[in-house]
Amino acid sequence: MSREGKIAQTFVELADTLVADFDVIDFLQQLTVRCRDIFAVTDAAVVLAYPGPQMYSPAPCDPSPALSKVLDLALREGPALDAYRTAEPVVPGDLSQAPAAWADFTTQARGAGYTYACAVPLRLRRETLGSLLLLRATDSPVPLDDLAMAQAFADAATIGLIHARTLRHADTGIINEQLHGALHGRILIEQAKGYLAAHREVSLGDAFDLMRDHARRHGLLLSTVAQSAIDAGDLPGPPAGPHHPAEDAPAE
Repeated sequence: MSREGKIAQTFVELADTLVADFDVIDFLQQLTVRCRDIFAVTDAAVVLAYPGPQMYSPAPCDPSPALSKVLDLALREGPALDAYRTAEPVVPGDLSQAPAAWADFTTQARGAGYTYACAVPLRLRRETLGSLLLLRATDSPVPLDDLAMAQAFADAATIGLIHARTLRHADTGIINEQLHGALHGRILIEQAKGYLAAHREVSLGDAFDLMRDHARRHGLLLSTVAQSAIDAGDLPGPPAGPHHPAEDAPAE
């Protein structure tokens, strides 16, 4: 598929929130997947605020080893937090010349191999839910045109989340309930990945793919599948997907 086709498909995916089985975690996970693919960034993550100024990252559910090393600090300082607080994009920055206020984040990010970092807010008018962090481990930053498109994706994702809230509930606090559920679901998914990887002798990444495939095939929330995997030590029913333990890499 062409780049233009992928962009168009992404906007369709980001608009597809008005369904009964809308899954916040899967929705945000797909946003990070599309950003990595279309913008050729090394890693992408969604950072959300719930409740109040407290930040957490519900996606990706399968962070790379490098991203895992910097996500905790990204919640406390750096471009993702700045984009959320200012509701403005933080332009692609060379981490060798990052602001002093990002000192700990910069040290960790550069140690993990990243060279450039930027972020765009998840916003709609005066409402800002969080931000989208983009990281590169190359000799050039994310192009400004790509950053503008990433902002468009982030805006569309925010609109989708808020429309889902508006359709189902008149209660203005429901978006916080959804995002709180995403936080709890992310914790379940992390636990379930470990159980499933050990039981099926596959990598953590493959374990996540198995859960996601199973959820989509049976119309279930990722968090529901994760809870089943924790309770039973495996996915219910026949194997979900084409993976076979003997053919997969050993558990990480």
